[in-house]
Amino acid sequence: MPQPEQPTTRRARRDAGRRGRRRTLQLGAAAALLVVGIVVAIAVATGGVGGAGGNGGSAGGADASGSGATGGAPADAVALPAGSGAGAGAATGLPAPAQTSVAAATCADPAVAAALAGGSDADVLAAFGGAAAFRAAVAGGAAPCVDLSDSRRVWVIVDKQRPLAPIDFEPAEVTAPANMPRTVDGRLQPAASDALSALVAAASAEGAGSIGLNSAYRSYASQTRTYNGYVDSMGREEADLQSARPGFSEHQTGLATDVAACDGGCAAIESFGGTPQGAWVAANAWRFGFVVRYEDGYTPITGYEWEPWHLRYIGPGLAQVYHDGGFHTLEDFFGLPAAPTY
Repeated sequence: MPQPEQPTTRRARRDAGRRGRRRTLQLGAAAALLVVGIVVAIAVATGGVGGAGGNGGSAGGADASGSGATGGAPADAVALPAGSGAGAGAATGLPAPAQTSVAAATCADPAVAAALAGGSDADVLAAFGGAAAFRAAVAGGAAPCVDLSDSRRVWVIVDKQRPLAPIDFEPAEVTAPANMPRTVDGRLQPAASDALSALVAAASAEGAGSIGLNSAYRSYASQTRTYNGYVDSMGREEADLQSARPGFSEHQTGLATDVAACDGGCAAIESFGGTPQGAWVAANAWRFGFVVRYEDGYTPITGYEWEPWHLRYIGPGLAQVYHDGGFHTLEDFFGLPAAPTY
């Protein structure tokens, strides 16, 4: 979520980008339907329709989210219990994410209890048997000992139904990412800061272009000013689609950052989704522990409009599980209800 300058201009740029994106999606969907129709017709003609659902691979080639990017579940994965992890999507009619997991430890295991009591985030994931097992246990309701509201943990969930605790939380340490352009003196928690530096370097090395930092950690007081700027400009209802109320902002955790395309100077963040940098980030942010938090079309779950520039750090292990599972929101990832309103 950006700084409050010129919100009206931001809205106009965003709407233009969304119209272009919808047109692209519509054309893609039409092409996909045509291909499916041809394949079904061939299958009917050859008597092969009956076997399509049985082999589980080709029939599920596109993931449950409809993106088609992740394919089916890994061969060694098992499905989560019915209803877990997809509650938000099911409740809103949006596509459900692909469901994958592995056998997980439980809160009764001494290693889990010890890691939660005094270990790092990585220690906790390891005690559960890895990031996939951790997510499966949490989303499936088998890990009530894991507090998704713990502001000190990388898996903390902040949305319109889940404020920070305490509401004026401040991270223990924030540092400025190295070797990247910036429009403000943005800082992040150290692990997220180092990861963003690595992401920016990789984007440049892989030909995507220069990525700069627009805004990162914001204190409760800073977010109050940001949010009030939007309210003063466009009213509370519209402001709530574009800026978090103080105490409800991921920026306050020190784990979220807004980025911009900075070839020949940093452009407005509203144009990020239509740049090579934006496309590269959407495809590769997970490699560095980030997810695009507010994707296009998921406002009924997240409560925010599309923000391809807003990255949330959850660590490389969880980010890979998020990517491989075809997830689009952290609410679905952890089996939480949708949070479109306060």
